[in-house]
Amino acid sequence: MGKLETFILFLILLVLCILRLPIAISLASASIVALWLVDFSMHTVVQKMFSGMGKTTLMAIPGFIFAGLIMANGGISKYLIECMNAWMGHIRGGLSIVTIITCMIFAAISGSSAATAAAIGAVMIPAMTNAGYEKRYTLALIAAAGTLGILIPPSVPLILYAEVTEQSTRELFMAGILPGLLLGTLLIMTAVIIAKQKNYGGLPKVPLKNRGKVTLKAIWGLLLPILILGTIYIGVVTPTEASFLSVAYSLLVSIFIYKEMTIEKFKTIMLGTINTVSMIFLIIAAANIFSMYLTLEQFPQQLAQWVSDLGLSKMGFIIVVSLVVIVLGMFLEATSIILIAVPVILPVLLALDINLTHFAILLVINLELGLITPPVGVNLFVVSGIAKEKVEEVIRGILIFYFVFAMAFLIILFVPQLTTILIK
Repeated sequence: MGKLETFILFLILLVLCILRLPIAISLASASIVALWLVDFSMHTVVQKMFSGMGKTTLMAIPGFIFAGLIMANGGISKYLIECMNAWMGHIRGGLSIVTIITCMIFAAISGSSAATAAAIGAVMIPAMTNAGYEKRYTLALIAAAGTLGILIPPSVPLILYAEVTEQSTRELFMAGILPGLLLGTLLIMTAVIIAKQKNYGGLPKVPLKNRGKVTLKAIWGLLLPILILGTIYIGVVTPTEASFLSVAYSLLVSIFIYKEMTIEKFKTIMLGTINTVSMIFLIIAAANIFSMYLTLEQFPQQLAQWVSDLGLSKMGFIIVVSLVVIVLGMFLEATSIILIAVPVILPVLLALDINLTHFAILLVINLELGLITPPVGVNLFVVSGIAKEKVEEVIRGILIFYFVFAMAFLIILFVPQLTTILIK
């Protein structure tokens, strides 16, 4: 293995990251220099970049991101929140429960944690603070619940994992349902306990007649997760087809039923979709070059041999990788970690006969922790930006939720059936 070239690759990558260049540019630049040093054909590098982005599976990513932004701006998320508030807003800690459940529903459409936190936070942060909830707790709750966007299917990280490991996207989506519900339930239980301790009240009780009206208004949004997951589960459509089905459905509801979609809003949605999708696909292209260098130098095989020599068990390896991913999550976002780390550890996973579907869900939970861990936790910055508060204020309230994620991780680690029982 070219130790010097590999050292130079990681040194350049580290320096560029410290200089705060985008991870895609940093990764591509470092990998190209390393390949040039080993006299590799640059024509092949360009071919690898584009061929890696042309997979059908990856086309689900822009679809789900587009649908999520339509939902956030076209009235669907607003009426979902109103519906949840009508039914649960009056109970103790009701607004925090509403926040978590609405995040779960939104997660089942968008596939993005940042989009989930932004869409729900814009409405629930002022609502919760006006109802007497402590500001730092409110911000932390929305940041934590927003991470459900990458666990409850559809999930952009699971789509990328499926592509890297050649697993079924549909099966990975099914694997994420029960763990997502488990984590959501644990968050709700934590919110209820905190509400009792802090004596958080609720909104005035909504009459039953009015609850029926807001539920009828929100029914179009409530049907969307059923449409997406149901059609995927019974095999009517592929995840990619379901992503664009959700776009068409969201647009029709926003334009013709809620009538809240304007030309200006649509421009904003398109711009947001293009920015997010461009960033993800640029990282995919860069990660393909990085993976090509590692494969050329047989780095994954040597890592597998090293792990074999250490004599780590399945459980030991999963725990070691989880700790590494949590540390990486402090500095990189989920897309980068999957595209950089998974190709490296895949041979080890196969050698140890670790169930790739079970591991995928454990990996995503670790990635969720990264989204709420400083210094680069994306959801921390999304929520602080919406509330116009310092990110330190969000961090002060987030500690309790680390224990919730740790509990979910341990339950799923020791009860792997939660990830496989729904897979036919």
